[in-house]
Amino acid sequence: MSILNALRPIKIERPVLDLSGDALRRSLQAMIAGSEEHGGVERYVDAVKLKSVMFQQALSEVESGELDIETFKGLCTFMSTVRRRIGPWLNEESFGALRVNVSDLLVSTDDIDQRVIRFCAGFPDDKGHRWVRDLATEMLHYSDPERIPLMNRWVWDAKANTGVLREIWHADDIDHIQIPVADGYATFLMLREELSQFLSDNGFFRDMLYYVDVLCAQVYANYICEQGGSYLRSDFSAPEDPMQHTRRLLGLDGVRPGNGKTKLKSIDGEAFVLDDVKLLGEAES
Repeated sequence: MSILNALRPIKIERPVLDLSGDALRRSLQAMIAGSEEHGGVERYVDAVKLKSVMFQQALSEVESGELDIETFKGLCTFMSTVRRRIGPWLNEESFGALRVNVSDLLVSTDDIDQRVIRFCAGFPDDKGHRWVRDLATEMLHYSDPERIPLMNRWVWDAKANTGVLREIWHADDIDHIQIPVADGYATFLMLREELSQFLSDNGFFRDMLYYVDVLCAQVYANYICEQGGSYLRSDFSAPEDPMQHTRRLLGLDGVRPGNGKTKLKSIDGEAFVLDDVKLLGEAES
């Protein structure tokens, strides 16, 4: 079965999200202003689109069992909350089992939440492996961005009561309430719909899926800059410019143009040249 056909049409009950228009407008303004010196928001959107194309082409080899460890390492470079912690699993002894779990995650016809739960069950259930959920959700989203929204913990973690959803929730006492919304597929789908409508109302009409990703990253980047995030501090520190955290959340800071470590080859043999997203990578600093 093709990965792109693996998601069955299902009826889901979308929760009601009470979002703050003012908070969203502030983040949108920060995103536009902060990206100007790097060529505008469009450059970030193009970089996220390239990331998605690479994930789709690399992970299309999962079902045939041809996904190799070096290609998978390349993908991990683009997952900021994963790349520093997944190392012990990236060896020939462990990768075979990991590849089987990745295949089940992407090819199974079960609903998205069940797939993620089952994937996470293949790892120890402790604080040191919270990144596993992000690994699952990034692979799902970027291999099929039209049908699966970005569901990383920094977008919404109901147990920790942290994430983008909290930062844009409409409440005067947000620091003292537990938002009564689960962190399942239905919530993330509804959040994407709400943010897409917001962007459309503000004059954005193309590449909406990717603009939503960048806007989400900007919302949480603002939070990191202001207060810091408990499980992200080791990954995000001392920003050099307003968009540094935004790039890191999207995994775009892992691009190292010219050293060959993150180049991925497509099925037809075409190699992606990562200099295409040069200004978003570490070549800036």
